Amino acid sequence: MPKRSLVPLVLALIAVVALVVLAPGAARASDHADPLILADLTPGLTGLFLFPDGDRMVFILGTHRALSVDGPYDLEPYELAIHVDLDSRISFTDAEDRARYGGTIVDPAGIDPEVTLAFRLNDDATLREQRFEGLRSTNGIRVETGVFDDPFIFPRFFRTNIIAIVVSVPRTAFPANQRDWLLWGTTTEDGELVDHVGRSNRTQLARFDILNTLTPSEHLPAIQKAHDRRECAANFFDQIGTYGQPAKSLINAMFAIRHYDSVPDVMIYTSRYPSGYPNGRRLEDDVVLLTCQVGECLLMEAAFTDTEEWPRQTVNDKEFLAELPYLAEPWPAKEPARKGFRWGLWITILLILILILILVLSVVGLICVIRRWRAKRNAPVAPATA
Repeated sequence: MPKRSLVPLVLALIAVVALVVLAPGAARASDHADPLILADLTPGLTGLFLFPDGDRMVFILGTHRALSVDGPYDLEPYELAIHVDLDSRISFTDAEDRARYGGTIVDPAGIDPEVTLAFRLNDDATLREQRFEGLRSTNGIRVETGVFDDPFIFPRFFRTNIIAIVVSVPRTAFPANQRDWLLWGTTTEDGELVDHVGRSNRTQLARFDILNTLTPSEHLPAIQKAHDRRECAANFFDQIGTYGQPAKSLINAMFAIRHYDSVPDVMIYTSRYPSGYPNGRRLEDDVVLLTCQVGECLLMEAAFTDTEEWPRQTVNDKEFLAELPYLAEPWPAKEPARKGFRWGLWITILLILILILILVLSVVGLICVIRRWRAKRNAPVAPATA
């Protein structure tokens, strides 16, 4: 290889390795399959729902995606909670925000829950403990937990189950004339935030993986920081020229922060308008289609590549119930798959190590070329002979 081509090669290799560091969301990407790679799927939240049913408000929080085996499930270390902010002011005048998020949060830094519904489960998914904070009354609250059909309308998760907590709360438990709710769900272990879910199909996008271990009031500074870092990286790769364009394209497609992203990851619900995504979320909401209509089409494409069925299925693979627990009955358990060698994971690790090795060797080679060039340049010139 000519020496003059060594520098752009090194820069291209740096770009590849830098992307591994820059974009952890690609390896862990996030709600339903969020994070993507987990040694234990239990703490990963799969979705959050809120909808009215007569004079009651129904909250559903799901965890443990792609469940297909019987327990025990190692649930006891975790606390699952739904947090509700009743005081934050929400504006509904911005049409774009209403279509994408359900409204505009006037003071994102001031988000703080007045109500918390917290639960601990036994390893068989039955209820072990419950804690209600901030409600006017806890009388009449109904809770059901267990294994249910996964309600996500998406081929990859058809015929699989989740573990869910379903909470039906009388409207009278909230302040009189309460019209607006902000809510989000969390998994914590020993007081440490493990996972977060807010608006559907938000942290499932790779560019938002940064939000999973932050409270909503911290989201905007984190999003701005990510924007600055990724924009700087994209500009760097752009200056490399042809060798940097693949890296720049990947950043722009998967990780670049959009102009409409500076919004905390919470779900907005208001009684001012009919319920249904993005105003809360009902079980029958086809969020893959609804989020694609406002610009987030990654899952829409995946819905076609995950299956050869046509047309795309737009309803759940089981019929929902009309009353508590609303979720469909679980699918029968399957024989647990043998835990063989994780070829995919180890091949990925091996490729990364190879890239790093090539990078190191290329940098060493470049240093040697520069040293030889300097030595030749500084070498004394022999006097001419007659």
